[in-house]
Amino acid sequence: MPKSFDFYFDFAGPNGYLAHKVLPQFCERTGAKARYVPVLLGGLMQATGNQPPMIRYAETPLKLAYERLEFDRFVKAHKLSAFKFNPYFPINSLVLMRGCIAAQRLNIFDRYVDVVMSAMWENGKDMGNSETVLETLNAAGLDAARIMAMTGEPDIKAELIANTENAVARGAFGIPTFFVGDEMFWGKERLAQLESALTG
Repeated sequence: MPKSFDFYFDFAGPNGYLAHKVLPQFCERTGAKARYVPVLLGGLMQATGNQPPMIRYAETPLKLAYERLEFDRFVKAHKLSAFKFNPYFPINSLVLMRGCIAAQRLNIFDRYVDVVMSAMWENGKDMGNSETVLETLNAAGLDAARIMAMTGEPDIKAELIANTENAVARGAFGIPTFFVGDEMFWGKERLAQLESALTG
């Protein structure tokens, strides 16, 4: 039976995008299947007291500079030349992540994730703007009106909350976070460790 792992993600941060872009090759190499689990990064961080690097390392500029260096190294190593930092960052991703739950139910999840990831971290779109979201999804051939209508449904809201609370209960505090069984791996820099857990 092929091994699988959970991938907790949110569109809000670039690291989720970078992990998403390398996972197809990673899964092909390891023979493992990624189970995408939408969570709300803001809720995750609030629940755990985590902070973004620009705040957490504000008084340690050398560490923040090194974080940026590692980020650039990852982009270069994986030839992710399409990546572009979003000029509207930070963007409230609540509706987008609820859209993930809706897309799962409509069996268009993979396409939805690809479209939103590209819009956010390749095309520099303001995906916190509802009109931009509608235009982007429609242009990709997705039923934007239906997806956005579903994001207001109570059960979809509840599922995203439950996913986020479950991630916290398992020990997650940021994204991307991966789980093989109960073993957690945080950050795109842990992919080698994740691979070892899957293939060892």
